[in-house]
Amino acid sequence: MAPVKEHRSEDNGFFAPALLDWHRGVHRPMPWKGIKDPYRIWLSEIILQQTRVEQGLPYYERFVAAYPDVTALAQAPDEAVMKLWEGLGYYSRARNLLEAARHVAFRLDGRFPDTFEGLRALKGVGDYTAAAIASFAYGLPHAVLDGNVYRVLARVFGIDTPIQLPEAKRVFGQLAQKLLPPDRAAEYNQSIMDFGALVCTPQKPACPNCPFRAECTARSTGKTDFFPVKKTPAKRRVRYFYYLLIEEGDFTYVEKRGQKDIWPSLWQFPLIETEHFLDEEKFLSSDAYKNWLETHGAEPVSQSILSTEKHLLTHREMVLTYIAVKVEKPINTFNEKYIRMFVKKVADLTLPKPLKMVYIGRTQIQPIFFTI
Repeated sequence: MAPVKEHRSEDNGFFAPALLDWHRGVHRPMPWKGIKDPYRIWLSEIILQQTRVEQGLPYYERFVAAYPDVTALAQAPDEAVMKLWEGLGYYSRARNLLEAARHVAFRLDGRFPDTFEGLRALKGVGDYTAAAIASFAYGLPHAVLDGNVYRVLARVFGIDTPIQLPEAKRVFGQLAQKLLPPDRAAEYNQSIMDFGALVCTPQKPACPNCPFRAECTARSTGKTDFFPVKKTPAKRRVRYFYYLLIEEGDFTYVEKRGQKDIWPSLWQFPLIETEHFLDEEKFLSSDAYKNWLETHGAEPVSQSILSTEKHLLTHREMVLTYIAVKVEKPINTFNEKYIRMFVKKVADLTLPKPLKMVYIGRTQIQPIFFTI
């Protein structure tokens, strides 16, 4: 890599004025932009954690329609909120959302904290979210630091600290705070996030339209794709899930996942997890499957694998296999571990996204979603 030029602190005065000037001509309408309501700002920020704006926008609108203020959300049943969240993934955000809403509604008399520290203390609120709420709702001088900001600052100022390292938060955070105009915090924070989304994009940034063409280290060194520097990601752990889609007339069986694993507290079909991938013949003859049938008194009249698919999570690769198991009489629910319910009622449950897609895809064609 060619040497990068370093910007001394006294050279940084060009950044904020050029950024704010660029933003005057930008029209990126979103329903939460420009508002001062801390509830709606907080709601939008929680929804957009690890979620693209295009995906999160309809969820935001549905939440605001269902729960127009923090007290309404705090009073909502857990299952209703989880159902409304369905499809967004990272369901811990929804649980944190409820816990924080109930704290604000019932312990703070419905008033959101008006300091960075108070906001940061809410469940599910990190430094970025606290800074966003503090600046947008209250005009407080706290710089946001998200993926867009890391990318813009790394490229313009040639910062080669890998962004996954703990050191990066200090390096980038200090620079972000130094660049922030204290009296225009909300406008500046919105500007740099819009700039990262519209101009300094992850792939194929619009360098010819960039107001920092002359100062940008990445452009001058021809290393736009190099910044921001990322460590080689750790290899994903692979897990093998076999879901039993049991057909007993118009009934099927489901269970609720525990709290200590992926998709906590969501519903699923009976699951057998194996250490290695097994094809249809090996799985149907495996001890794990035979023991499950024996334990639950299940006597299949037909059984076969419907499909196998991969599903990627942040640190895991899931190999999900769906097995159609047709029985003629109820199975032993094993101390109420499983719930017997009408197939058509499964749609009312909050399922992990891949299971939901399997259910929807088959119920649109046939009344019994796993019938071959």
